[in-house]
Order: sequence, then structure tokens, then C-alpha cells
Amino acid sequence: MTETIGKTNVELTELVNAALRDQPGCETARVSGLQPVAGVRGGRNWEIPNVVLGDSLISDVDRAVITIHRRLGRSFHLL
Repeated sequence: MTETIGKTNVELTELVNAALRDQPGCETARVSGLQPVAGVRGGRNWEIPNVVLGDSLISDVDRAVITIHRRLGRSFHLL
């Protein structure tokens, strides 16, 4: 298992938002914050509970959020 890098909620939210804006059709979407998953200490110990869609389609944002959570969850955990 690979070690992940700890990030604060603010730092990780900024990374998630930057990755989200880079996804096709998600330029106006944003994540308002991340939520820790109870009982999980490392790895994907966070979730993305709410996304403000802006002008983006929910189908585009849904796909992007799943992809981003999987990708960033491999590298970062929430402190």
C-alpha cells in the first residue's frame, strides 16, 4: 500500500476544485468543502458531499467528482 500525503481541508479542497475545473464541462462547478469519513485514518478518508454546479451539467460533474476522488484519494488524505 502506498503512503498518502496529509493535507488540510482547505488545501485538499483547493486541489479538488482545481482538478474539477480542468474536467470537460465542469469549468463553473466548485466544491464548497470536504467531509471526513468517520473511522478511516488514511487513504481516502474524505468525501465530496456537495458540489455547486454553476452552469455545468450534473452528469458531467458527477463523472468528474468520481474520477477526481479516486485519483486524488490515491495521493492525499485529510488531516
